[in-house]
Amino acid sequence: MERVKSVFVETFGCQMNVSDSDKIIALLKGIGYQPVEDSSRADLIILNTCSVRAKAEEKVYNHLATYKGLKKKNRSLILGVGGCVAQQEGEKLLEKVPHLDLVFGTHNLHLLPDMVNAAEQGKRSAEVHFLDRETRSALFPFSDTSGGPSRFVTIMQGCDNFCSYCIVPYVRGREISRSSSEIVREIRLMTAQGVKEVTLLGQNVNSYGLKEADEHDFPNLLHEISSIEGIERIRFTTSHPKDISLELMNCFANLPKLCSHIHLPAQAGSDLILTKMNRGYNRRQYLAMIDGLRRARPDIQITGDMIVGFPGEKEEDFLETLSLMEEVRYADLFSFIYSARPGTEAAGLPDDVKRKEKQERLSRLQELQRLHTLESNSRHVGSVQEVLVEGRSKKEGQVFGRTSGNRIVNFPGDESYRGKLVNVQITAAYQNSLLGEICSV
Repeated sequence: MERVKSVFVETFGCQMNVSDSDKIIALLKGIGYQPVEDSSRADLIILNTCSVRAKAEEKVYNHLATYKGLKKKNRSLILGVGGCVAQQEGEKLLEKVPHLDLVFGTHNLHLLPDMVNAAEQGKRSAEVHFLDRETRSALFPFSDTSGGPSRFVTIMQGCDNFCSYCIVPYVRGREISRSSSEIVREIRLMTAQGVKEVTLLGQNVNSYGLKEADEHDFPNLLHEISSIEGIERIRFTTSHPKDISLELMNCFANLPKLCSHIHLPAQAGSDLILTKMNRGYNRRQYLAMIDGLRRARPDIQITGDMIVGFPGEKEEDFLETLSLMEEVRYADLFSFIYSARPGTEAAGLPDDVKRKEKQERLSRLQELQRLHTLESNSRHVGSVQEVLVEGRSKKEGQVFGRTSGNRIVNFPGDESYRGKLVNVQITAAYQNSLLGEICSV
């Protein structure tokens, strides 16, 4: 009997990369590879990478250096790099990392099985060419329908916004929307496997369908998915504020299956910095969107992203970011120090904020957000929340799931609750989660 080969996939970065990693595993199963959780047991190691910030890119190189030792111990081990760092660096990665076997870009997942077969014969290769729209449309892969009750569904790829600091359009390509009929067909297949919640993925889901002839726009896509029997919850990420429409806000008022959460990155609170970032909106417009969303769905949980230390950011600009946070009161916030990305417009600006000052601003921002997050979580204590149970908690005897507002809840239970929607009374709030007990409301 032929020996089963094993693959270890390490994922860096956003939910799109998590989804791509699922597709990578599904493709590799087709040539005899089964996933393992321990890299030391793998015949093939794939790093699915992120280059949106310099620190994420540095992490990839550090991991590649670590795997050099495994490669010495196991000469037949195949090492590959995919994702945004692969797209950015291309064949140069093979030159920089002699123990690397293959490099595949964001448009080239479909070539991976052939590249792995070639690597098994000792051939090193790199495939990072962008595909034309027609070819890309035909290659939107279906997700592997195995897994938990909540699944990702890619509805679009690429980005046309060209925010001045962002490398995504250069490593993911121009924006393209997937056929709504294909999206609906994939979700129907998922429901047959017991999936109850889908998260629609794209670099900017709000602009879905706007550049495709005879296609739904995003609010209409949400309405169609909401009509699918068996789907109980719909999420989406990520939204660009400049493309938030009144129709999308109304979806939160009119579609009960649409979860009470939106990730809406502001990136800064200063109009001057927002203009330099080429974000396409100002502070007043952003706050009007927040107000509209909360009028449509009063319990909506809002999360976001902030960058500190962007070129030209003065103390008064940073204070405007803090004051925006005070007004919005984000449930959670991802925050980062600005780092120049190759090829972006902002990379040509003088990086005139001192490193020490950037770090100090980030610390102040994160301390404020810690207070806001705990405040937001504490408001749930005493309430009854509907929770979709995803599996066992880290703590023995508990399971965990998420509220409609995307808050993690741990409560006593066992695996029999997995995949079920249950009512949980919240008894305690912590920085990163809630504690509760099941109730029969």
